[in-house]
Amino acid sequence: MTLKVLHVASECVPFAKAGGLGDVVGALPKTLAARGHDVRVLLPKYGFVDTAAMVRHAAPLAVPLGDGEAWCALWETRIPGSAVPVYFLEHEALYAGPHLYTPGYDVRDWARFALLSRAGFQLARHLEWVPDVIHGHDWPTGVVGAIHECIEGGAPFEETATVMSLHNVAHQPLFPPPAWKMSQLPERLFRASAFEDHGAMNPFKGAIATADLLVAVSARYAWEITTELGGAGLHELFRARRDDLIGIRNGVDTEIWNPRTDPRLPARYDVEDLSGKMVCKAALQREVGLPIDREIPLLGIICRMTHQKGVDLLLEAAGPILDLGVQLVVLGSGDPAMQRAFEWLGRAYPSQAAAVIGYSEDLAHRIEAGIDYFLMPSRFEPCGLNQMYSQIYGTPPVARRVGGLVDSIVPFPSDEATGFLFDAPTAEALYGAVRQAVELFRHAPHAYRRMQERGMAQDFSWNGAGVVYEQAYLRALARRRAADAPGPALDVSRASG
Repeated sequence: MTLKVLHVASECVPFAKAGGLGDVVGALPKTLAARGHDVRVLLPKYGFVDTAAMVRHAAPLAVPLGDGEAWCALWETRIPGSAVPVYFLEHEALYAGPHLYTPGYDVRDWARFALLSRAGFQLARHLEWVPDVIHGHDWPTGVVGAIHECIEGGAPFEETATVMSLHNVAHQPLFPPPAWKMSQLPERLFRASAFEDHGAMNPFKGAIATADLLVAVSARYAWEITTELGGAGLHELFRARRDDLIGIRNGVDTEIWNPRTDPRLPARYDVEDLSGKMVCKAALQREVGLPIDREIPLLGIICRMTHQKGVDLLLEAAGPILDLGVQLVVLGSGDPAMQRAFEWLGRAYPSQAAAVIGYSEDLAHRIEAGIDYFLMPSRFEPCGLNQMYSQIYGTPPVARRVGGLVDSIVPFPSDEATGFLFDAPTAEALYGAVRQAVELFRHAPHAYRRMQERGMAQDFSWNGAGVVYEQAYLRALARRRAADAPGPALDVSRASG
């Protein structure tokens, strides 16, 4: 069955990205289109989006918002390397400027994404193209299901299903009650079992209550969010919708992340010949100012410097880890105190530690290829991508046993190990795992090489996830079109570990 799917999202690589959500929206539609489906994407036209190579639709789009309508321009292009149309919604007053998400989250900020969510339905009318599935992503599109249920449930959308991807449920901006009126939704949905959250409006809560199907970005995360520890206050709502909650691990765009073809690397390599990886290691050491020595274990981390990512655990353990005689390269930005701490670490250990504050996609690729172990001490990680990137690049990860990290890393000492996992969110546990990894690197080089090879042999592409998303869409459609007809059984093993 050929499906028509509209992704409504706040991010999409390469146009706008703040995190993994952008990677997913940039890759999943391409995978589905390659499987023969008619897939399209709707995004805001932020101020930094260049429309020079885009086509502007002649007719504007009128989108109901607040007490009236917002008139928007519509631009069209394609996701690079595909035939997937991407539509950009232009509204100067709401989307102009450098930010994807406005700091502070006020009524105006909510209006930006209420407009985007309602525009998905108006876009379908404009194109005379009715999607089988409207697929929203995280809180910015949290009202898509409610709009469909309460406003747009009639012709031509009576058989359209809504699917909501849960990329990070811990990120729940709350909006003041006046924001509710922007979406034109009925007051009956502003209640504790839907959008109301201690007097404020929580679009994530409402999404859980109203979408036809909920998709967490890994099987482990789908379970974790039903627990008090992992549900960020929403665990009871997730438990109530357990039958409509599934986990599908994200994939990797292997056209971009592939050491055999990566143009950002000083040398290419593959599982049959890893000699190019040694060239990448030496080049990385030279680039960040560390002594060039292939025998020294080189560790790396690329992340937002936040509590979630466990960066404080690495800072606490950094002294003992460096005392193991290793090198450490850090790329990231975020909490100013953490940034300063890593900069100090580089000054205190100039021959062992280097910190690059900020973000560079090119350097991120070179780090993945040049290091010997990738560190991910996350307190929670809904899916994670870097642990998959690192394995593809022959770099075993050292990570916490949470979320998608569990679904994508086979832990040492298994005969099939592709990396290391530790349990407690403590500096001591991180240090213990790193010490174990360093010992393997130094004293069992053949075992380390086999671990690299097993990681590089893993299929982290979107192909498996694409099959399961097809099944998920059919399940959502079955629920929408015939409430008593069961959807197809999901073969989650193909994409969710």
